[in-house]
Formats: sequence, structure tokens, C-alpha cells
Amino acid sequence: MRRLFTTVLVLEIKSSFWYNALGGPAVGRNRRAKMNKLYFKYGVMGSSKTAQALMTKFNYEEKGSKVWLIKPATDVRDGLQLLRSRIGLEANAFVVPPEMDLKEMFSVLQMDGAVYDVIIADEAQFFTEKQIWQLREIVSEYNIPVMCFGLRTDFRCRLFPGSKALFQVADDIVEIKSVCNCGHKAMVNARFDENGKVTFDGPQVALGGNDRYESMCWTCWRKALRENGFTAIEIG
Repeated sequence: MRRLFTTVLVLEIKSSFWYNALGGPAVGRNRRAKMNKLYFKYGVMGSSKTAQALMTKFNYEEKGSKVWLIKPATDVRDGLQLLRSRIGLEANAFVVPPEMDLKEMFSVLQMDGAVYDVIIADEAQFFTEKQIWQLREIVSEYNIPVMCFGLRTDFRCRLFPGSKALFQVADDIVEIKSVCNCGHKAMVNARFDENGKVTFDGPQVALGGNDRYESMCWTCWRKALRENGFTAIEIG
């Protein structure tokens, strides 16, 4: 009786091992195909988002995968079609105007023979909410990974339309961390005015580099705003 019990227990363990190792039912049954995801990797300005996007592109291509690298038309800091990181990495990207239907465009490219294995999107905060939902549909319909890189919030700590939608529908959300000059975690994309002081005024989108923006922790940002005459209510 003890030998029978031991034999049954061993068989159950083996069955459980193969079930988990194969990601589903044991051999001989239909297994569900792996489902890909919509990823959002966000960080403050200067946190190497574009560099990571371009390195991810390189890694996929090195393994033989075809990458559709895209960016919104809003981002023209380095030219309309060029993506360039602060450390010098660069690549040409497909430019997406706000009125473009990304799912429809992807379908057209597929029919034309450009079969992509992965989509990498930089400056994703500038996509419209509808375009983020279209990327969500591409993941579900074509079962390919879509990796979005971008800012979470603007200089007022308010969500961009694209990043808001990504927080709503992305499967996997990862923060790319950076530090303030004081050594604490940077949280805010502080904007400077024409006098070099941190400001709370202006449109949500105003392109610029280190001369216009600096990533700060919440405490340093709040202190800089108060020194420039903004009250707690104006800060938010």
C-alpha cells in the first residue's frame, strides 16, 4: 500500500512539473499560444528613455526580428524622422501625425509585405489617446509586443494624453528611474522660463533640452517654485 502511494505521488509531481514547464496542460493537449503585451516604460527627462528604446531595437534586430520604430510628429527636436538619445545613439523612425490611425497603417504595411515582429514607440506621451488604444488593438489582434517609452507627466505634474491612456491599458508598466541634483529620486520635469527660473506657466508641450528642463525631486521643485512666487494652491 505504501509503495502504491509513493508511485502515485511521484507521478503527480512529474505531471505537475511538466504542466508548469510547458506553460499549460500536459503533452498531448492543445496549449494556448503565448500572448504578447503592451509595455509602457516611463521616466523623467534625461532618464535614458530614448537610449533604452534604441538599445531594445538593436537587441531585437540582432536576433533577426523586424522592428517598426515610430515616434509622434510632435517630436521634432532632432529633425522630423530622427530619434537621437543624449548619449549619441540614433536611428530613423516612422513619423506618426495625430490624425493617423495606427492600426490601419500597420495593417497596410503588413499587406504590403512589411511584416513586423515588434513595435517600439518613443515619446509616447505625445500620441493621442485614440492612438494608444490602436496600439492596444495591434497587440491583441496581431499578437506582437508593443513597447512604448515616454514621459509620465508634464512640468506641472499632469498626465499627457498618451501617458494617461497607457496607464489605463498597458499590460506592463515600468519606471526608468533617475536622480535629482540633490541625490533623491527625480519625479518632476521642471521647466525654466526666459530668466532661468522654474515656472508653472505656459502650454503643456514646449520642446527643449537641458536649457529648458531639469528633472527634480518633489522637494527641490516645490522649493524652486515658491522662490519664484508661486503659491501652494497654484502648485496644485
